Amino acid sequence: MNVNKIVLAYSGGLDTSVILKWLAEQYHCPIVAYSADIGQEEDWQAVVAKGMATGAEKVIVSDLKKEFVEDYIFPAFRANAIYEGSYLLGTSLARPIIAKEQVRIAGVEGADAVSHGATGKGNDQVRFELAYIGLNPKLKIIAPWRIWNLNSRKKLVEFAETHHIPVPVTKEKPYSSDENLLHISFEGGILENPWNEPDEAMFKLSVSPEKAPDKATYIELDFVAGNPVAINGEALEPYVLFSRLNRLGGANGIGRLDMVENRFVGMKSRGVYETPGGTILRIAHRDLETITLDREIMKIRDSLIPRYSELIYNGFWFSPERELLQKTMDETQKTVNGTVRLKLYKGTCIPVGRKSDNSLYQESFATFEEDNVYDQADATGFIRLNGLRLRIQALQNR
Repeated sequence: MNVNKIVLAYSGGLDTSVILKWLAEQYHCPIVAYSADIGQEEDWQAVVAKGMATGAEKVIVSDLKKEFVEDYIFPAFRANAIYEGSYLLGTSLARPIIAKEQVRIAGVEGADAVSHGATGKGNDQVRFELAYIGLNPKLKIIAPWRIWNLNSRKKLVEFAETHHIPVPVTKEKPYSSDENLLHISFEGGILENPWNEPDEAMFKLSVSPEKAPDKATYIELDFVAGNPVAINGEALEPYVLFSRLNRLGGANGIGRLDMVENRFVGMKSRGVYETPGGTILRIAHRDLETITLDREIMKIRDSLIPRYSELIYNGFWFSPERELLQKTMDETQKTVNGTVRLKLYKGTCIPVGRKSDNSLYQESFATFEEDNVYDQADATGFIRLNGLRLRIQALQNR
């Protein structure tokens, strides 16, 4: 493959540091190392310094936190996205925004190729590359893990030492992790045996439910058109609001998940996740919808959630079908305005109150007390008509 310049999605870790040097040796062209700040804890000055020392022509760090919340997290949560009933798509939502910025930088820098550090076994290779294709199909894609012979940590370390790439002298984590504003994921190592319970010391964003406060925390979350806009009456920008939800959830032990999921490439994978703010947001959002969405609209919308979520998980964020479903999901959110009161307590998030000017709940109709708006005798014909096919079936069976 003839390549003039490459933009590498670069984290500064062992894998992408080795890839940076390997690309330079293999393709003999300038490499731009690009890192996306999407809310993870990182010493960005150190990342830049290491990238330059490893041979990058330039190291670019893009602050994408605001865009990540507003254009990826919030749209997905307006749709109540959830994969296989549990996973709130923290990694899946991060990959398209990273790839989009990488493609933009390639255009600015005059690069004709992009590269990433995802392995040939996981979902991320698919997510990155489908995004590249969907945004600029002319770019050449280099996936080192699928073509090189450095197929073990031992070989990576040996390559790094040979090329004087700093390898952190720390106790190796018995798992791998990936962090962003929405969540942190843990997989591999000791977690590959699904019978092993995660080590409590592993968790980063939340305290254990057992160590959470003995007193419940109550919060009120305001929504406009399906988006959260205020906590306890204080209007907040999306990034600030979501960061605060993360802190509130983490302090109360909320958002931990341990699951075995089905990867797009065909294998099952065990993952452990912390998604404190996202867990609160989804529970509150769905609860507000119970009083603001029409019953039949909710049924149709809910039937689309698995497909919408699967598209995101499989890497089709920039597909026409995901965009079509997004418009449908967002159309349902016009009336999702109001406030939800939540009780946060030892790993649980329980809605305890909800109100809205768009509420379809009418106490005058639902009351068990005397009313002047509902004739209970109407239910007789309703039941008879709905039971007609059952009556016919029963007569036939006799």
